[in-house]
Amino acid sequence: MSFSERVAPDGVELKVVEAKHRDVGKGRVRIDKSVMNLLGIKSGDVVEIEGKRVTAATAWPAYPEDQGLDIIRMDGLIRQNAGVNVGDKVIVRKAKVRNAIMVKLAPTAYHITIDEGFVPYAKKKLMEYPLVEGDTVLIPILGQTIPFVVVHTRPSGVVRITHSTNIIILERHVEQSKLPKVSWEDIGGLGPVIQRLRELIELPLRYPEIFKKLGIEPPKGVLLYGPPGTGKTLLAKALANETDSYFIAINGPEIMSKYYGESEQRLREIFEEARKNAPSIIFIDEIDAIAPKREEVTGEVEKRVVAQLLTLLDGLEAREDVVVIAATNRPNAVDPALRRPGRLEVEIEIPLPDKKGRLEILQIHTRNMPLSEDVDLDRLAEMTHGYTGADLAALARSAALYALRRYLPEIDLDKGELPPGLLEKIKVTMEDFMNAYKDIVPSGLREVYIEVPEVRWEDIGGLEEVKQQLREAVEWPLKYPDSFKRLGIEPPKGILLFGPPGTGKTMLAKAAATESQANFIAVRGPEILSKWVGESEKAIREIFRKARQAAPTIIFFDEIDSIAPMRGLGSDTNVTERIVSQLLTEMDGIERMGNIMVIASTNRPDIIDPALLRPGRFDKLIYVPPPDKKVRFKILLIHTRNMPLDLDVDLEAIAERTEGYSGADLEALCREAAMEALREDLNANKVSMRHFERALSKVRPSITPEMVKFYENWLEKAKQRIDVLKRTGPSIYT
Repeated sequence: MSFSERVAPDGVELKVVEAKHRDVGKGRVRIDKSVMNLLGIKSGDVVEIEGKRVTAATAWPAYPEDQGLDIIRMDGLIRQNAGVNVGDKVIVRKAKVRNAIMVKLAPTAYHITIDEGFVPYAKKKLMEYPLVEGDTVLIPILGQTIPFVVVHTRPSGVVRITHSTNIIILERHVEQSKLPKVSWEDIGGLGPVIQRLRELIELPLRYPEIFKKLGIEPPKGVLLYGPPGTGKTLLAKALANETDSYFIAINGPEIMSKYYGESEQRLREIFEEARKNAPSIIFIDEIDAIAPKREEVTGEVEKRVVAQLLTLLDGLEAREDVVVIAATNRPNAVDPALRRPGRLEVEIEIPLPDKKGRLEILQIHTRNMPLSEDVDLDRLAEMTHGYTGADLAALARSAALYALRRYLPEIDLDKGELPPGLLEKIKVTMEDFMNAYKDIVPSGLREVYIEVPEVRWEDIGGLEEVKQQLREAVEWPLKYPDSFKRLGIEPPKGILLFGPPGTGKTMLAKAAATESQANFIAVRGPEILSKWVGESEKAIREIFRKARQAAPTIIFFDEIDSIAPMRGLGSDTNVTERIVSQLLTEMDGIERMGNIMVIASTNRPDIIDPALLRPGRFDKLIYVPPPDKKVRFKILLIHTRNMPLDLDVDLEAIAERTEGYSGADLEALCREAAMEALREDLNANKVSMRHFERALSKVRPSITPEMVKFYENWLEKAKQRIDVLKRTGPSIYT
C-alpha cells in the first residue's frame, strides 16, 4: 500500500518500531522522507503523534534500510507518552508549535528538594524540546535520569521551551499510573534474543488469533540461562512493559517456608493472581533455588515445590494468556522434569556481549552522562573483553564517581546545596573511564583473576625473534581474527616457552597478555594440587570454563612441569596423571576451546608428558635462549634506565664480560652494583664502574654451555618427533 493510500483524514498512519540506541532520550522520531514530503515537513520540524494520547517529537529522516517500510522509529519514552507499544499504529501530522510562556513540572517518583541552580540546568537540558501537557520528560544528572511529568503548559497544545520560558518545578511528586519502565532500547547487545522473545511471547499475547489460525499452542514457559549480569531479569521486565502485561516476580527464596504446605500455597496464589489479571507474565528469578534436581536435594520442601510447580505449569489451560519466564545461571541444576515441552519448553541462552553489544550497552549507560569530547566508547568496547552488561554499568558508574571526586572540593557538604553552575561544569573524561577500568574486574573471572603488572614488549630486552613469534601466535589471532578467518587458518591453541631459568619466559607471557588486551588467568602449579580425589581436575575444568565465559583469555601455566609431568613417573596417588588427562581433554576434547590461548613455561621440557607436545595442544614450541652480547647490553640499559650512572660506566664492556648471565642475573648485577655504592656511602648519588666490578665478582652466571646444549638438543628431538607424528599420526603415547 502506498503512503498516499495510508493518509488518514488529518495525517499519515504509520507502524511503531523501536528506536536505535543513538536516538534514545533525544525526543526524536525517524520517518521516511516521502512521508515527510507528504506532510510538508523537513528534518528538525516537530510532528504531532496520536496514539491513545497525543504527544510530540522532532522528525528526522529514516535510516536507509527503513526507506519505504511505512514505519516510525520512536524510543520507549515517546511510546509511553503516546500510549502505544511496538507494532501499534499511530497517526502522524505536522504540529502547530508555539513557544511556551510557562511550563510546570513535577517529579513522578518521589519528593525532591530544588536548589537555585537546578531550574536553569533543567531549562538548558529541555531547550527546544517539544512538549505536550501530561508528557513525561527525563532530566539527566550525572548518568542518572529523574522523571518529571508536565503538569501544565501555557499556552496549551504542543509547545517548545525557549530562553524566555518560565520553568516551575514542584517539589511534591505527582502519582503517575505509568512511570518510565524498561523498554527494548534499554537493553544492548541482545538483538537476536529480543527478536526471539518477541516472536514467542509478545506475538501470542497481543495477537492470539494468529496462533489460533495456525492451530498451534504458543509456548507456556521460557527458560533464560547465561552468566550472571547478562540481562536476564531486564529482558523479562522489558517484555512485561512492552506487552502491557501484568508482571509478577518471584524471587526464589521468598516463597520458601518452614511450615508444611505453605510454600506450595504461595505458588498456587501467585498463579491464580496471574490468571485473574491476564495477560500476565510470571517471572521466576534464580529458579535453581526453588526447583533443584529432586534426586540431589535432601529437603522435602524443595521436592514438594518442584512437584507443585510442575502441576501448575501443566494446569495452565490453552490461551490463558499466562506465560512463565524463568532465569538461572545454572541450567544443569534445574530439575529436568521442568525442562520439557509443555513446561519450560523454550531455552534461550543469554551470551556475554561481543564488541558490538558492549558498545551498545556503553551507549545506553552513558546516554545521560555529560561526556567530554575525548571519551572513545569504541575503544572501551574493545578493551572490555568478558564484561557482562552489569560490569559495563558498574564501569560507567565508577567513571562518573571518579569525575565527581574532582569536583568535591567545590561542594560544601555542610551547606546542603550545590554551587551555581556546578552541574553545567561536570564532565566525565576518558581518564575517569581508564581509572574505573582498573577497578572493575569481569564478574566471571573474580575468583581466578590475577592483577598482572603492565609489562610491554619494550620492557623486555632483545629476544626480538621470540617476541615476533608471540605477536603472531597470541596478539594477531585476538586482534585480527578476520584475517585468520579469511585465509581459513586456525591460530595455535597452546604455546610452550622453554629455556634456562631467568631468561624472561614469565615476563614474555605477561607482555603478550598486556599487548593483546586479553583477560589473563595465571595458574601457579602447586595451587591446584589437592589431597582430595577429583579436586585438582575440577580446578582445571573451572579455570577453562571461566576462561571460555570471559574470552578472549590467556591462561598461563607457570612451571607446567610441576603439574603435567610424564605419566607413569608420578606418585602413588596418580594426581598429576589425572591432571594431564584433564588438560588434554580441555585443550582438544569435545568442547571447543573458543577464543582461548594457553601459554605454559618450563625449564624442564624433558619431563613434560609427550602427549601435550603434539600439534593441536602445545603446538608451538618457543625456545627462549640465553641473551647474547647485544641482548645483554639492551637488558643492562633497561635495568639502569632509572639508575644515576657515573660517566666511567661502560655498559658495552660489562655486556662483553657477562657471557652466561641470564636476564635475571643481569638484573641482580645492577642491583648489587647499586648496593655496593650505598655500602661505600649512604648518601651516594652515582653508581660507578668500580661498583659494577665488585658486583661482577659476587654475582656469578647461572647458565652453562652444557645447559644451552641440552635445550638445543631437546628442541631438535621434539621437532623430529612432531614431524614423525604429522606423517604417521598419533601413537599410543599421545
